[in-house]
Amino acid sequence: MPSKPLDYLIQTSRESTRIRELFLERSGEKLVEASRWLAETLARGGKLLICGNGGSAADAQHLAAEMVGRMMTERRALPAIALTTDSSNLTAIANDYGYEFVFSRQVEALARAEDLLLCISTSGNSPSVLRAAQAARGLGCKVIGLTGGGGGKLASQVDLLLDASEGKNSSRIQETHIFALHSLVDVMERYFMESGGGA
Repeated sequence: MPSKPLDYLIQTSRESTRIRELFLERSGEKLVEASRWLAETLARGGKLLICGNGGSAADAQHLAAEMVGRMMTERRALPAIALTTDSSNLTAIANDYGYEFVFSRQVEALARAEDLLLCISTSGNSPSVLRAAQAARGLGCKVIGLTGGGGGKLASQVDLLLDASEGKNSSRIQETHIFALHSLVDVMERYFMESGGGA
């Protein structure tokens, strides 16, 4: 570790940049495809569901806000639900069934075959996120995984994996995840939505 705080911050910034650039090199085409899937989901009347724990829960809410509000262009509000925000549901499900069911029960209640689920997990091994992916696929939904470090168990449970594979800790992985989430919406708006704001 560098002896000076500023040197440490410079080192950390370079590490974050390297992880993001490798992610784009290895998964850039998949990220474009994910944007296309999102546009197709909306065009057929579906919605986006998003789940994750901790910092990934915050990312889920951030993405939902970019969809319902707007990202870079003026267009209609787009249906997206972060499964991380309903405290009564979360606490009731965790209390009655166990925490690992907090997202899957919501998927069972809210998801339809035309919908898309985005699962965010820096390790790819979160039981609650894995169960959500399984529930969604059981309903016929497409599932995208946004992970780090190789994808963990989630890699085999999704239809499309976006993996910040070089990230070795949650902080660096999440810095790439927020780039991916912003890009997901930005690319969809610019390239895959019909002019005039329709999807």
